Amino acid sequence: MKPGIHPDYRTVLFHDTAADVYFLIGSTVDTDRTHQHSDGKTYPYVALDVSSASHPVYTGQQRKTQSEGRIAGFNKRFASFSSSGKAAAQ
Repeated sequence: MKPGIHPDYRTVLFHDTAADVYFLIGSTVDTDRTHQHSDGKTYPYVALDVSSASHPVYTGQQRKTQSEGRIAGFNKRFASFSSSGKAAAQ
């Protein structure tokens, strides 16, 4: 193997923020953040939105999203215009 072309493989602390679960996994991910784990050691740190601990496929539970979709927000905002517009046209 050529020296200096491969990424650094090391133990990284991944944090699923939705379920507040930490995973120690070997990875080559590049991060500048570090965090101290419960074992007292400091590891490179990566925050995740979804992992197997919080994904509905693995947990069997539905998860509330933080924000509505764009179409749902549009329909919610302009629902009153469409009902009053039909009454005015008749």
